[in-house]
Amino acid sequence: MRIVVTQFTSLDGVTQAPGGADEDTDGGFAHGGWSVPYFDETLGATWDRSLRDAEAMLFGRRTWEASAAVWPHQTDDPFAERINGITKYVASRTLTAADLTWENSHLLPAEDAVGAVRDLRAREGGDLLVQGSAPLATQLADADLVDEYRLMIEPILLGGGKGVFPTSGNARPLELVSVEQAATGVVVGTYRRVR
Repeated sequence: MRIVVTQFTSLDGVTQAPGGADEDTDGGFAHGGWSVPYFDETLGATWDRSLRDAEAMLFGRRTWEASAAVWPHQTDDPFAERINGITKYVASRTLTAADLTWENSHLLPAEDAVGAVRDLRAREGGDLLVQGSAPLATQLADADLVDEYRLMIEPILLGGGKGVFPTSGNARPLELVSVEQAATGVVVGTYRRVR
């Protein structure tokens, strides 16, 4: 399986709380919902392709909890059936298997979630899709497990907040695979890890 990180990101690399004001206020982040005005058919098509190519999704605890609170109750969203039905892996040190009430959710071993993801990546199959889950995405990149980034780079500077890129100082060359511009000014860039 390939690990594909799909993110809404500001021009300055912030991925925190793109969908709502109270989504993630850690660190005093006050710009929640910043991505919503830029969502259009192009971004919807990118998200749709990402879901169709995915065999499973990979979540950190916070993103899983936020998603599990919303998606099972969606009836008119075009993505709901796919997201609810897909296999979901969750990396968490605090959740238990009993907490995972959202269908097809599976808890990775708390003592070595990155090792468990490495094992999943070694399997044959479609993409293992990471959306949101900034700390987890950063850990996976630090472990050199991310195969592809699909970035929806939005024309806004947020001045600080969580991102998905490691700051460990290691270079990781990427190859631009495709680029598309949305009418809202968003640039959708797909980058693959050069190995």
